[in-house]
Amino acid sequence: MALLDQAVKMAAEAEEPLEMNFVRKHALKQAEEMGINLRQAATRIFSNASGSYAANVNLAVENSSWDEEAELQEMYLQRKSFAFSSDSPGDMEQSREILEASLKTVDATFQNLDSSEISLTDVSHYFDSDPTKVVSSLRDDKKKPNAYIADTTTANAQVRSLSETVRLDARTKLLNPKWYEGMLSHGYEGVRELSKRLVNTMGWSATAGAVDNWVYEDVNTTFIDDAEMRQRLMNLNPHSFRKVVSTLLEVNGRGYWETSEENLDRLRELYQEVEDKIEGVE
Repeated sequence: MALLDQAVKMAAEAEEPLEMNFVRKHALKQAEEMGINLRQAATRIFSNASGSYAANVNLAVENSSWDEEAELQEMYLQRKSFAFSSDSPGDMEQSREILEASLKTVDATFQNLDSSEISLTDVSHYFDSDPTKVVSSLRDDKKKPNAYIADTTTANAQVRSLSETVRLDARTKLLNPKWYEGMLSHGYEGVRELSKRLVNTMGWSATAGAVDNWVYEDVNTTFIDDAEMRQRLMNLNPHSFRKVVSTLLEVNGRGYWETSEENLDRLRELYQEVEDKIEGVE
């Protein structure tokens, strides 16, 4: 981390023509606009405060404890705006103004997948770390940056767009009969895994707008339209099945999924049905 910070600051301080050195160009501009010195303006390595982890966006999404996307973006900026400085290693100072000034000119966001066992919707920390809509909210033109994911899980490393990677993830896991049948063979826990993956998929809608409408539509077709599957999920784990139903209603309510009013009515009835089963109502 110290070497990364040192590298950026060395580049910013290099006596070179600005058209050859965009790090210096942007750092000089920020220093002048913000009234700070060049080394401060060249700060580009940010994370949580010492001893702290995550933006907590994942917890908000998992618990449906947010109303507007702006709340998630505020959490990200509040939690992730601590600067690492090679001049005083380990001393994480909050430098939100510098972070925001840097993010508002970002054209691309990037994350790296380095495990074949953990994909974008296996865990919530990938979307928790994603700044795509944060950048969009800060940019003067409100343009969404291009979002990329590098898949380095094999020797044939590839860079794909975030939305393409989310589609691939949905097809190979959540909507893949081999995957969900494998999960459901574990019974109760399998339904919980299915529910968790759907919530993590919604996280990518909330932080990056990266989920196509057909993904949610196909989830609905696979797990709700099929009466036999529906009954199976309800019997195996009614609590997690209720979460699947409520998540589908939530993604529609938040504007991430367009579906028919008839289908929404059925989901509401189904939610009440599974609620009655959990409560033991005949």
